[in-house]
Amino acid sequence: MKRHLFQFLNKLNKAILPKYGKKDPLKLKKYQQAIIAYRYFILIRALADD
Repeated sequence: MKRHLFQFLNKLNKAILPKYGKKDPLKLKKYQQAIIAYRYFILIRALADD
């Protein structure tokens, strides 16, 4: 159940949130770093084998 929720959130993130993959994370603003961290957190949970 949790995995399906995180998979849904991951798809939603891909559609809505901006992508910062080609930029240097150290030069981004704090809110942009927070978006990257949130996207990473959701992605890892979506791929986890529960």
